[in-house]
Amino acid sequence: MDKLKMHSRDNIKEHIAQIAALFPNALTETIKDGKVTQAIDFDILKQELSEVVVDGPAERYQFTWPDKRKSILLANAPIAKTLRPSREESLDFDSTENLYIEGDNLDALKLLQETYLGKVKMIYIDPPYNTGNDFVYEDDFSQSEDDYMPGSGQFDESGGRLVPNLESNGRFHTDWLNMIYPRLKLAKDLLTEDGVIFISIDNSEVENLFKLGNEVFGEDNFVAIITLLCNPKGRSQDKYFATNHEFILVFSKTKLPKGSFSILKKDDQIIDEYPEQDENGKYRLLELRNTHREFGKFNRPNLFYPIFVNFVGEIQLNKDKEGLTKIFPIWEDGFEGCWTWDENKLIKDVDLVCGKKIKGQWKIYRKSYADGADKMLKTIFLDKEFYTEKGQKELNTFFESKGKVFQSPKSSALIKQLISTSTSNNDIVLDFFSGSATTADAVMQLNSEDAGGRKFVMVQLPEVTDEQSEAYKAGFKNICDIGKERIRRAGKKIKSDAGLLAKNLDTGFRVLKIDSTNMRDVYYTPGEYQKDFLSSLADNIKPDRSAEDLLFQVMLDLGILLSAKIKETRVGGKTVFDVAEGYLLACFDSNVTSDVVTEIAKRKPYYAIFRDSGIASDSVATNFDQIFATYSPTTVRKVL
Repeated sequence: MDKLKMHSRDNIKEHIAQIAALFPNALTETIKDGKVTQAIDFDILKQELSEVVVDGPAERYQFTWPDKRKSILLANAPIAKTLRPSREESLDFDSTENLYIEGDNLDALKLLQETYLGKVKMIYIDPPYNTGNDFVYEDDFSQSEDDYMPGSGQFDESGGRLVPNLESNGRFHTDWLNMIYPRLKLAKDLLTEDGVIFISIDNSEVENLFKLGNEVFGEDNFVAIITLLCNPKGRSQDKYFATNHEFILVFSKTKLPKGSFSILKKDDQIIDEYPEQDENGKYRLLELRNTHREFGKFNRPNLFYPIFVNFVGEIQLNKDKEGLTKIFPIWEDGFEGCWTWDENKLIKDVDLVCGKKIKGQWKIYRKSYADGADKMLKTIFLDKEFYTEKGQKELNTFFESKGKVFQSPKSSALIKQLISTSTSNNDIVLDFFSGSATTADAVMQLNSEDAGGRKFVMVQLPEVTDEQSEAYKAGFKNICDIGKERIRRAGKKIKSDAGLLAKNLDTGFRVLKIDSTNMRDVYYTPGEYQKDFLSSLADNIKPDRSAEDLLFQVMLDLGILLSAKIKETRVGGKTVFDVAEGYLLACFDSNVTSDVVTEIAKRKPYYAIFRDSGIASDSVATNFDQIFATYSPTTVRKVL
């Protein structure tokens, strides 16, 4: 039986393996903590990647800031933490496929690396804008305990400090960059190959975020900067101009084909734009000649050919018929243009093409039907439903409050628009600055409208609410309380409005809380403990941890979706967790006998997990592998 590692993915080891596969001569060894470990010889690697070695103070284009290297290290370093389920705060725990994660999003992104690697189709985040009043997450290197203002009282529920990044701070931009950079690096790995990320930001950091996005995702994968009219009245407190806009930066993981963000046209637009109709539905006529003069016979000769029409404008493929008119894609001034279709396409879809006389001259058109018609979004969003005041009114209505339980939430209509451009049925949507959980609301709304099965993963730091705030007075001790309650109320409203159409709509969520590992220190470094000390331990698991706590850390370790269906069964009087319909069977009880092991083996799971100290006797441990070899030799067996 192999031992589970029970900590987050070690990105440094993964990166070393990837580089070694490409440049084996760059792989070397070094001493770390008294042990030999693999490393990369960067002098050799630089020589492999450049005709001229870039070294030392040589001038070169780069985007850097103090502690950037440390923020890269922070992103790659593994952590010994876990996610603990909270059934009492969840909704439809056993059936939902949605997640709500409480804790620092840097830890959350690390913990999700194995399980959600390459599985998230779309990420939306609304991070702190670094206005001088908002808070950044306190990471390991950005500020020492002694430097922090004593008595500030800003702590999350797990004791982590929340530090205001005031303009008086000499590291104003640096601290913000060090906060966002490792999170974006980790987020990229979670995206599918055709995945995208949308990031809301204002003037304070838009320039730095653009450069950062280009570095993390690559300049070729920059998609757009959307300008959002969010406050038509403008901010009266501004110094020179009343700002009424924000930005949304869009990047993709890989280069996407043209039209990837197009959306279906609405009914009123179809009525206006598709005036014609036949037995196949509403359509409009589009000129077959390419209307852009940068294309023509001179550079598209295969698209310059004659099309033959009869006297009523019907396209004739039999060019030998009498009375036909030969039409070329020539402009009125004699410029030799080209068609948008080649001859093979014309022959295949000739029924969609017709000729019309316009001012005595023949023109060739093609039918474009409304069914499935889409459009590209513009980079300026002016829709009134996207205004911040709409988002505020929406949230106030949920909580039946005139006061602001949460300040300036995004409009769900805005997030729904973004989700609809980049996701389809069953995709996963992640928001790791979830705030009031607008993104979760938008996912559920969109699913109710198009019968989709999208899943959401929300991540939020449980930042405490001020005792004088409307949120605190309403009973919300931290932001997570607001977000969870918003999802409950939004889901209830969506189901009520949709009626029978929402019968199978998933409006639940599993609450998972980031905490220290379930394992004692002896689990990770057994060699540092004496035998007499080990004998005093009941086992290597912390005494306050439940079997379900262990199950979720195992799921993280094995890369099993945290939304997977879990069924609790009894085998030989022992509790056995059945995850994903037999994919994983786990038993963490004590005194597990050979009969229990045999019954589990007979069910032929992909994974079988046991507690090392739970095996009843040495004889059971001795026969363990033989039992599985007999009944299910392919099952992967592990212990903790």
